[in-house]
Amino acid sequence: MGLYRKSLKRIVDFAFSLAGLCLLSPVFLVLAVLLFVANDGRPFFIQRRPGKNGRIFLLVKFKTMNDRKGADGQLLPDEKRLTALGKWLRKTSLDEIPQLLNVLKGDMSLIGPRPLLVDYLPLYSARQNRRHEVRPGITGWAQVNGRNALTWDQKFELDVWYVDHLDWKLDAQILWLTCKKVLKTEGISQKGHATMPYFKGANRV
Repeated sequence: MGLYRKSLKRIVDFAFSLAGLCLLSPVFLVLAVLLFVANDGRPFFIQRRPGKNGRIFLLVKFKTMNDRKGADGQLLPDEKRLTALGKWLRKTSLDEIPQLLNVLKGDMSLIGPRPLLVDYLPLYSARQNRRHEVRPGITGWAQVNGRNALTWDQKFELDVWYVDHLDWKLDAQILWLTCKKVLKTEGISQKGHATMPYFKGANRV
């Protein structure tokens, strides 16, 4: 295991997430207030997600969807609950800012496979589950190669490729490509969905 992967990556994560939180604190506060008003006092979305080696942590993001329910008492589909402000936050990726707190704590990295739902854990194939060999990231190889416009199979293959090729040069490339993707607002969702359709499982390979 290389020195960057073993220790330097965590040092870089801590330093950059701390600097990012300091620089973005005015934006953080303004958005928190706006979302507090727009979402009935709930500016943050907090959810259990699997991290490195499948360890569960609490991911925090800005809340981009309301809690509207249908006549059956169940939450409406994502695309019907996505607010105008939330849509803009996703388009600009500003909803991800609070995850810098997760990076600071060590739950996440700046760069790595995106942390998905805990419900998906028993659905992965052995190969797909390898995405948990590293800390999940705010951005990653799959995000700069299509983001939510990819199929699940494509996304998981890119995640595993990243695990096998992780080094500082790849992380630097992903960081640069992420900046370009955010400016172009590409790959935010799959056609017909606000984000990604639910993952229903894979062949056990």
